[in-house]
Amino acid sequence: MRTEKKLKLKQLRHWRIRKRVSGTSERPRMSVRFTNENIHVQFIDDVAGKTIAAMSTVGKGESKAASANVAGAKQVGSLAAKAALDKGITTVVFDRGGTRYHGKIKALADAAREAGLKF
Repeated sequence: MRTEKKLKLKQLRHWRIRKRVSGTSERPRMSVRFTNENIHVQFIDDVAGKTIAAMSTVGKGESKAASANVAGAKQVGSLAAKAALDKGITTVVFDRGGTRYHGKIKALADAAREAGLKF
């Protein structure tokens, strides 16, 4: 019962955020998703319905070694920012996906800002 209510409230927060947050090709939406083991970051153009760039701990490369904790979030945040800057993305709209802005989310966002993204 308690878990179902938490999930329902998180879904409501996510919908409330997505009502207001939308990405364009000039300023895409930086969508962040944490699971128990992985971190996923996507840069999405909602007008065209396309993912411009993405980074996760599932794929190949440097981010594979990162885990879903604060240290891993910092690493993935900086790598995601580098991937976005390589595609010509300098400013983004941050979509935290219904989670509170603290801990892993804050660490990822701060690392992305330090790497050169503006939001």
